[in-house]
Amino acid sequence: MTREQNPLPWLAERVVETGFDDLPDLSVSKAKTFLLDTFGVGVAGCNGYKLDQIIKVAQSWGHGDDATVWVSGQKLPALAAAFVNGYQIHSLEYDCVSEEAVLHPFATILSAVMAYAERRAAAGNPVTGKDFITAVVLGVDISLFLGKSATGPISFFRPATAGGMGAAAALAKLEGFDTDTLIRTMGNQYGQACGTLQPHVEGSPLLGMQVGFNARAAIASCDFARHGILGPSDIFTGQYGFFTLFERGGLDIRHGLNELDEAFQIERMSHKPFPSGRLTHGVVDGLMRLQGEHGFTAEDVAEITCWVPQLVKRLVGRPIIPDPAPNYAKLCLGFVAGSYLVHGQVDVEQFLGAEMLTHPLTHEIARNVTVIQNDNPSHSAMAPQTIRVALKSGAVHEVVVESVYGHYTNPLSAEENLAKFRRCWARADGMSEAAGETLIETVDRLHDLDDVSEIARLLVAS
Repeated sequence: MTREQNPLPWLAERVVETGFDDLPDLSVSKAKTFLLDTFGVGVAGCNGYKLDQIIKVAQSWGHGDDATVWVSGQKLPALAAAFVNGYQIHSLEYDCVSEEAVLHPFATILSAVMAYAERRAAAGNPVTGKDFITAVVLGVDISLFLGKSATGPISFFRPATAGGMGAAAALAKLEGFDTDTLIRTMGNQYGQACGTLQPHVEGSPLLGMQVGFNARAAIASCDFARHGILGPSDIFTGQYGFFTLFERGGLDIRHGLNELDEAFQIERMSHKPFPSGRLTHGVVDGLMRLQGEHGFTAEDVAEITCWVPQLVKRLVGRPIIPDPAPNYAKLCLGFVAGSYLVHGQVDVEQFLGAEMLTHPLTHEIARNVTVIQNDNPSHSAMAPQTIRVALKSGAVHEVVVESVYGHYTNPLSAEENLAKFRRCWARADGMSEAAGETLIETVDRLHDLDDVSEIARLLVAS
């Protein structure tokens, strides 16, 4: 059987056999960039919706002090801490993304790997920085392979489903499992996988919680495998496998494999410069460009028309409603466009509190945003987009956005990445500036670290 017919054995062998010294310098550099970014958005996620109640529930799941809840500092069993931190990372819609795979892999992978690393350190078997980087890079590869092999319209929430498979692979790599045990660890994960898109439609916090559920499951999957409790093996292309059930709209496994042949997928990750759905960033980018060239204000705008690929239209082309929940507003292209024009930026505060969420001018602009599906045949494309602004003066301005700000072909600079991290860090009460700078330095020398659990101590408010 060829790797196109059943890619899992080849993928598992690749994970098992790849070591830190096999990673190109660019992959290591990108891993550090997006690790720092994810730690930052996870810290800012202490402002996530009903986080206190979510932690309270997680505390009721059992006793233990294996791992740390970021910012608040509670000690929980590793599975519970992974759940909470996964939710925190994704709760603000600010974590890095693969546009082509339509998923955020780091939220699930990093929350699971960090909790697991803390538990291992407490048992006297710490995870080194090199092993940590390698596991994360390979976990991202597994997640993005699944997303990039799918050609149909997304029907499940891939940051949870595919992200969880990447997390399980990353933990199996750290455990040193052989190929068969790694596959069956992922089989354990498949049995626990979840991720409906209905919370996305409704703006429910369950969207981010599903990331946490799958991070928690990844640790359980590895624990079961370590004790000889092994899941099924034909979990990608089997009769009831991942592609059959979760990605039933179409499949191009060869494309997914070719992507892995070309590069470690960490090199093709994209930043989220704004804490809203990535699919809303094209209109913000376009408005930024047009304002920079023509100098109009929010009050000058009569209407905005956006021609976008089908994924953008389907997931964020939703109507503005009178009293949107924060998650609904972040995933409403019209609201995000109006909020940017009114406030001159898109930032966390604009999705917190009734004053911002019901701002009259934001809603007026949002009601005058029209989202039209263009003729792009791809089910996963985010660009190109055409943004047209008609002003009350009668002037009309238009721009075509070929590559949205934050994409790996139009990336944040190193300075912008650090600035985003520092803004996120400052959003959490009690997080000292000195600890944030120490974390920057620690991630920069991560390859020399003997115990990555040291990072967890920096992620707690003083």
